[in-house]
Amino acid sequence: MLENILTNFEQVNKSIDTLHLKVVISLIINLIIVIALFKAADALDRHLKNKFKHTDSQSPLLQFLPFLNKIIKGLVLFFIVASFLQSNGYSITSLIAGFGITGLAVGFAAQQTIADFFGTLTIIADKMYKPGDYIRIGEIEGTVEKINLFSSKIRTLDDFLVSIPNNNISSANIINISNANKRRINEVFGVTYDTSDEKLQQAINIIKEVCDNDKDITNETVVFVETLDSSSINIRLLAYVKTSSYNSLVLKRSEIILEIVKRFRAESIDFAFPSQSIYIEKK
Repeated sequence: MLENILTNFEQVNKSIDTLHLKVVISLIINLIIVIALFKAADALDRHLKNKFKHTDSQSPLLQFLPFLNKIIKGLVLFFIVASFLQSNGYSITSLIAGFGITGLAVGFAAQQTIADFFGTLTIIADKMYKPGDYIRIGEIEGTVEKINLFSSKIRTLDDFLVSIPNNNISSANIINISNANKRRINEVFGVTYDTSDEKLQQAINIIKEVCDNDKDITNETVVFVETLDSSSINIRLLAYVKTSSYNSLVLKRSEIILEIVKRFRAESIDFAFPSQSIYIEKK
């Protein structure tokens, strides 16, 4: 009887030793797989970084690469651990259910953050703008300084730095002014009502000539008498400057206006100003 007990005990010990050895070997194999996959993820990360740096060093995707690398490593670790537990007789159903409940709770808590993240993906996929572009979003106008994972930093004309959630941007109307090939001059020149027909036509010719002689103005210039205002005959100028820069536009517009004023004065064409004429009836 005692011999049978000892024999059974030795068999149990051998089984335990064998089981421990299997677990250790399985653990080592899984650890090697994790290390190999982590190195592969790092190699992919380096390859993508070098590719984007050579093609587009300003690409916002460069900011996503570390985040993407962590996601890949997290998924690798999760599946390796789950596979190891499953192969050693542990049920992973409860583990997956626990992760599902946790993920649902985190999803509700971070709903806005997730929305901003997908807003960032939308901005990048649609190529709406990039760092350095001058854009207008609603009442905010300025230069894009940085596109983060969840927000965009815009430097306004007043030198204020504004941070806007990318989810709000992806659903807003965005005007990328930097992508414009030309900027419009839209000006009205009012002359007095006592301007003769010849002088009125001369005024139109002067405005057209000033624009046609400027190499920075396209050949799409239009000058016409727009309306008879309460105290002036209004001549409108529509012209395009070959620039996307707002500063260049305002400087060129100032230059054009000054030249037109100079030519009007030389030809004795008077600018109108708000005035009223009073007529007294004689009895």
